[in-house]
Amino acid sequence: MASLKNVRTKIIGVKKTKQITKAMNMVASAKLRGAQSRMERFRPYSCKFQEMILDLSGKMEDSVHPLLGERENPRSCGIILATSDRGLCGGFNTALISAALKLAGEKEAEGLRVRFYHAGRKGRDAIKKSGKPQGELERFTLDPLDFQVAGNLGKAVVEEYLSGDLDQVYLVHGEFVSLSRQKPAVRTILPLPAVDAGGKEPGERLYEPDPASLLASILPHHIKVLIYQGLLETSAGEHAARMAAMDNATRNCDEISAALNLLYNKTRQSAITTDLIDIVSGAEALKG
Repeated sequence: MASLKNVRTKIIGVKKTKQITKAMNMVASAKLRGAQSRMERFRPYSCKFQEMILDLSGKMEDSVHPLLGERENPRSCGIILATSDRGLCGGFNTALISAALKLAGEKEAEGLRVRFYHAGRKGRDAIKKSGKPQGELERFTLDPLDFQVAGNLGKAVVEEYLSGDLDQVYLVHGEFVSLSRQKPAVRTILPLPAVDAGGKEPGERLYEPDPASLLASILPHHIKVLIYQGLLETSAGEHAARMAAMDNATRNCDEISAALNLLYNKTRQSAITTDLIDIVSGAEALKG
């Protein structure tokens, strides 16, 4: 049986761990409110932008711009993997990395060369260990997260797509469903997918200059908007997952602490009983 000193040391360690997990839970909760607010504020802008792209692209053929329409016989594929920079958020990053590697396997089975681009250190480190090819693009972090990160990523993949180095581009990011549920999502970035209007016909719009010139100007920005939306969802999902993980860790600390207190009491009672037996045995020996 463990000594009283060892059990007491473990109890102190568990209590200090509980203080850390509780503090991290509060920090994640505060960051989640900010990330969720940014995500919700950006959604109307993203939806309106998609409606305008739908209306513009419906007025002309796919051949009017190289970012529209699928390429015949694609040979290469780029995957942008958005993860967190830090761990301690449960299986959030593991699920994203697994989804990205699964997508890469499917594309390799189709005969495509796959190359990874990263926003977040956890994904970068995992893909590096897997030995998958990675682009020469700078590895971006999500802390702090601003539109410049999505802008640089979007600009780089558009340039490589237009030059023919990439024929397809996908974004693997975390989809924020609720505070208790986050799941991996795969979004097609290039070629630009058809936008679903949700059964609603867009209103009549007048464009200046002509739709073709306007489409050529805003399509690259639309790609940045898609990437930024995915990064915002990933950021909110990361903080929600970390808050839940730290909450579970705090409860586990309570359970371990209760078990250690019980062990401490049993150990102390056993030590007292042993001492009493020694005293009684000594007294009986003196009598004899």
